[in-house]
Amino acid sequence: MAFFVKISSNYNLFFTIMLIGFVVIYLLFSIGIGVYASTRVHNARDFVVAGRNLPLPIVTATVFATWFGAETVLGISATFVKDGLSSVVADPFGASLCLIIAGLFFAARLYRMNLLTIGDYYRARYGRSVELVMTICIMISYLGWVSAQVTALGLVFSLVSGGGITESTGMVIGTAIVLGYTMFGGMWSVALLDFVQMTVIMTGMLLIAVLVSPEAGGVSAVVSHARDSGHLQLFPQGGYEVWIPFFGALLTMMLGSIPQQDVFQRMTSALNEKTAIRGSVFGGVLYFCFAFVPMFLAYAATLIDPDVFVGLIQTDSQSVLPTLILTHTPMIAQVFFFGALLSAIMSTASATLLAPSVMFTENILKHFALKHMSDQQLLRTMRVIVVTFGCIVLAFALNSNASIFKMVENAYKITLVGAFVPLAFGLYWRRANNQGALVSIILGIASWLLMEKFYTGTIWPPQLVGLLFSVSGMLLGSLLPNCLRGIHSLPK
Repeated sequence: MAFFVKISSNYNLFFTIMLIGFVVIYLLFSIGIGVYASTRVHNARDFVVAGRNLPLPIVTATVFATWFGAETVLGISATFVKDGLSSVVADPFGASLCLIIAGLFFAARLYRMNLLTIGDYYRARYGRSVELVMTICIMISYLGWVSAQVTALGLVFSLVSGGGITESTGMVIGTAIVLGYTMFGGMWSVALLDFVQMTVIMTGMLLIAVLVSPEAGGVSAVVSHARDSGHLQLFPQGGYEVWIPFFGALLTMMLGSIPQQDVFQRMTSALNEKTAIRGSVFGGVLYFCFAFVPMFLAYAATLIDPDVFVGLIQTDSQSVLPTLILTHTPMIAQVFFFGALLSAIMSTASATLLAPSVMFTENILKHFALKHMSDQQLLRTMRVIVVTFGCIVLAFALNSNASIFKMVENAYKITLVGAFVPLAFGLYWRRANNQGALVSIILGIASWLLMEKFYTGTIWPPQLVGLLFSVSGMLLGSLLPNCLRGIHSLPK
């Protein structure tokens, strides 16, 4: 008996080493692409928006990769298995609608302005005060988003190594790899890797679905079971007390994600205006379709081995899908899964590390501290800030207890209540002005924070209240000066 246990132990060790080897090869390949991309970076515009030279396939891939990260593969799938489709209305429904709406209504207008960052838009439309406040708000929103990717990297390295690498050590290793190619290649690195990684993601996920599906009784059996158990019920049952929170969750991602630097960069890196529009819409549709594959796989796990996975859902739901792959698929499927998972995480992490870093450099340092930087100095400073922000995010992730899904869902509340209304009204309402933007920002953020602090038990999501106050602030602040001028001009 001991002999067979020893053989089994050696086999598992060999299996783990082989898996780690393939993952390392894939990571080295990704770093190689990043190094190659750095040869295309000659100035700050190349670093931030890839010189506005990306064709439609790469724009589609990089827009798709905007959201297809740790939260899609691990977070959404775990949340869906626990609480059903209505619990993931923010993502993928809100997230995919965000990309489609951004493409249809924002891409063309922003592309024509030929800007480097979304912060530049706020300066051009409203002035430096709004630019500064918006830059800070948007940077803060990235903290939770990038931390979710770092947390997932740690989880993946721990799972692949069979626990030989702790999650904390995995976070450090993953952050170092992503920082390495992002710092040198910038948006060129992000875009080229997104194209390669999207291919790996789609191939890997579809292959695993084909392999896992028969064990669960087939696609129809999984879908039927999910429908019968109520997991496919999207819309809430009840009155306004359930519909208001539902719409609050939907709008957080759908609108709060639009005024984001990484979304802006991906759209404005396109070769031309039509490519920016089509790439955003195609990427959003593609994301919506593929986001259901991890959900299908995670739910299939509960049918394949209910005793193991139902218990895991209650204790560590984010590990359901990786555990399924490690215990119920062959080596080739495991290589594709962890390759796809790392692809998804790294493509999202690289862009979301780059975005706040270039905003801080361009919209704060350049205009408020280092006004006379040359283009090469600006490029070097951006690279230093990428590393600095990466270290801050790593520290935040190491000390956070929030789930991956919650990190992402909470990331866009501040941009919903503070940044969306000035962006949308500035593009579509001529009477929007600096005063209206400032009042909108103040009322939106203040009401949201007050609700978060004192009124979280109400049916009104704090971020939805903040959005309503933000709209009111824009209208009042922009119209009030005209109203006062009208009163003073009346005959006495």
